Amino acid sequence: MERQAADYRTLSSLKNALHALKCFTPEEPELGITQIADKLGLSKSTVHRVMTTLAEEGFVRRDEQTHRYRLGLSVLSLGGIIMSNLEICREGQHLLEEFVNRFDETVHLAVLEDYATVYVSKLECKHPVQIATHLGRKNPLHCTSSGKVILAYQDSTVIDEVIRRGLRPMTPNTITHPDTLRQLLSQIRKDGYAFSQSELREGVHSVAAPVRDYTRQVIGAVTAVGPAARFTPEKMKSLAKTLVSISKEISHRLGYYERTR
Repeated sequence: MERQAADYRTLSSLKNALHALKCFTPEEPELGITQIADKLGLSKSTVHRVMTTLAEEGFVRRDEQTHRYRLGLSVLSLGGIIMSNLEICREGQHLLEEFVNRFDETVHLAVLEDYATVYVSKLECKHPVQIATHLGRKNPLHCTSSGKVILAYQDSTVIDEVIRRGLRPMTPNTITHPDTLRQLLSQIRKDGYAFSQSELREGVHSVAAPVRDYTRQVIGAVTAVGPAARFTPEKMKSLAKTLVSISKEISHRLGYYERTR
C-alpha cells in the first residue's frame, strides 16, 4: 500500500509538472507562481515545488529580478529531437526553401493532432511585415487552410466530431454552420487545395495542399500564409498550383503513390 501511495504521488507530481509546462504560450511566455497556480487550480506551494524541480532540470528558468518563469533550453532540446525525426519535415525542408526563394512568402508544414492543425516547420519570407505564426501551436481545423484541407480527407466520423465540438467563430468570416463546412470540404476534395480568407485572423489569408503518407492517408499539409493585401484571389490560385506540386512530391517521398486506372 505504501508503495502504491508513493507511486500515485509521483505520477500526480509528474502530471502537475506537465500541465505547468503547457501553461506557457506565445502570448504568455513568462509566468509567475500565482498565475500558474490560478491556471491549474493548485496551491502556490505545490506550484513552487513543481517549478523548482523543473528549473533544476532545465525545463524552465527563473528571472531573479521578476521571479517569473520562462521555458528553458531542455524543452528546446526535446523539440529539436522531435523535428529532426519527423519524416514530413525531413522530406519537405528543401522544397519549402525553394518555395520561399521563388515567391518570397512564408510557408509551413502542418500536421493533424487532437482535432487541430499544428505547424511543425516554418520558413519565413523577407517581407518587412511578417505573419505571427508559431511552431507547435494548435489552430482550429474549420478556419485554417491547412486544417480544412486535412479535414476534407478524413473519415466522416472525424468531421462529425469536429462539428460536434463546435465551430467557434474566430472572425466574422469564420464558417460556423455545419452544412456550409461540409459543402466546402466536398469542394476542397474536388479542387485538391483549400483557402482561408480572414477566417482565423482578420487580414490574414492562407492556401494549403494535402500531404499523404504511404497508407494514402492525408496526414498533413503544406501551407503559405500572408496578408490579404498580397494574397489576392489570383495570387492564391497561383500559389495553390505550386503547393499542390510540392505536397505531391513530399507525399511521394513518404511512400505515397498514385494509382493508375
